[in-house]
Amino acid sequence: MGSSGSENERPIVMVEERVEVIVQMGNAAAPAEAMPGSDGEHRLQQKYGRTTHAMAFYKHQVIDHLNSAMQAFVARQEMVFVGTADARGHADSAFRCGHAGFVKVLDERTVAYPEYRGNGVMASLGNISENPHIGLLFVDFGEQIGLHINGGARIAENNEFLEFLKDHPAEQAILGDAVLRDIIESDGGHLERWVMVEVVEAYVQCSKHIPPMQRMDHDIKWGGEDHHPKGGDYFSTAHGQK
Repeated sequence: MGSSGSENERPIVMVEERVEVIVQMGNAAAPAEAMPGSDGEHRLQQKYGRTTHAMAFYKHQVIDHLNSAMQAFVARQEMVFVGTADARGHADSAFRCGHAGFVKVLDERTVAYPEYRGNGVMASLGNISENPHIGLLFVDFGEQIGLHINGGARIAENNEFLEFLKDHPAEQAILGDAVLRDIIESDGGHLERWVMVEVVEAYVQCSKHIPPMQRMDHDIKWGGEDHHPKGGDYFSTAHGQK
């Protein structure tokens, strides 16, 4: 941004005034891109008097990559909630789980998670094929903390992903995952494709209302088509009253 005077001549702009200008400018490229979040959240922050709080959060908690602590956190997680929307903006939420570290950090700006056989509807993948914007939410119910990762997603077939990994710095770490290697070697068809996410935003999920839960070991049937392990007709929609 250019300047018509010295540093001492620049006007002092308060946080609330800066957000108000950004909101009023709407889609103006420079200020809007510099601010995390949507125009809608900025307007509501102003409307409900939360601008100062939001600006502090943006400044101290929101980054455009995964730092070392975030990478270590992802490597311990066994579940993730996935938010996507189609080209019309119709949203869908999904749940993915696996062994600890099944979501792979390729580098500070890229993560990937596997899609196993049995995903017949492909709601999330269908949305990604139309609209790459994705939101991942990891919640650790033991540590009672969470992590948001927002970014752009693309679908990579398993062979394409393995080819991408060749000579990649993360190749040995990922293919050295004993559980993942066993899945691939025992029946590579179980793991059909990957979702690769380019990180745009990463920030903490407040622990205030996360309930403490204890993990219990159980057998996981990878990529099965059997109706009952998937939950059967738990909500009685197939043969009950709709």
